[in-house]
Amino acid sequence: MNGFEIILPFLKPIEHLILDESISEVMVNGPDHIFIEKAGFLEPVQGIHLGEKSLMVAVKNIARRLGDDISESKPILDSRLPDGSRVAAVIPPCSVNGVTLTIRKFNARLFGVEDLVQAGTLERWLANQLEAYVLARKSILIAGATGSGKTSMLNVLGKFIPADERILLIEDTSEIHMGQDNLVRFEARQPQNGLPGVTIRELLKAALRHRPDRIILGEIRGSEAFDLLQLLNTGHSGSLSTVHATSARQGLARFTSCVLQSGVDLPYRAIKTNIGDSLDVVVHLERRPGRRFVSEVVEIQGYDPDRDEYSYACIFDGHKEAL
Repeated sequence: MNGFEIILPFLKPIEHLILDESISEVMVNGPDHIFIEKAGFLEPVQGIHLGEKSLMVAVKNIARRLGDDISESKPILDSRLPDGSRVAAVIPPCSVNGVTLTIRKFNARLFGVEDLVQAGTLERWLANQLEAYVLARKSILIAGATGSGKTSMLNVLGKFIPADERILLIEDTSEIHMGQDNLVRFEARQPQNGLPGVTIRELLKAALRHRPDRIILGEIRGSEAFDLLQLLNTGHSGSLSTVHATSARQGLARFTSCVLQSGVDLPYRAIKTNIGDSLDVVVHLERRPGRRFVSEVVEIQGYDPDRDEYSYACIFDGHKEAL
């Protein structure tokens, strides 16, 4: 059974949108306002009325089918379908305009580097440079906004890792697909049905007991950044991860902020020195209507404690290239 078969019985009025392979995301902003993302563009959908009561029942039934719950005491749903698609919902009173439901469909197609070059996401010489970084065991942080292509880029860079290396992949939700045989996958678990949660931080600490050559962390969101930094400092170079940010430099600042959130009892400048010594490259992607592309690639050259700033070398500036 694929994911859509689970939810379609409760969403008949928008079934055709969910099944349309050209639509990547379906967004329900209350019963009367529906939007889709198609070919990178947002479009309103006319002539569909779900009904507030029917929409609430649908969301609650979907949550139950996915082994989760949404109610007044737990008004937020964030679940994954078996095929990797995501279902997120927020109900009133937290959602002011009625039930909000967003279905982000998983793209089963595995993009390769040639796909990204042909799509204009990056240039051929830059693809070769990124491959060289991976083969040289540079630790790379991929930054960008939601939907900018961070996961696709992580998938592509992961394919450059030699087949004789042991990879340990850690994610909140399983989205990354790699073809290497010696691949170990860990996935965090939210507390539900009386079971305790398992955090990314716990999985990162467990990773060391499984002899990884490389660690790939799907996304940095908080204090797990400190544990990743510790791994980088103990010989696990060549790691890959992603972070939400609006630029390459802001991506590094975001990573720094997440490390500081861990509450570790180390001097501020010592932490930033460790980051400057351990993280090598930041790749930033942007999303514009109909297009996702690499906008910046910077090499981190260290941290200057006197000036309290990181040193960078800009390898690629997509904004200048576009001029």
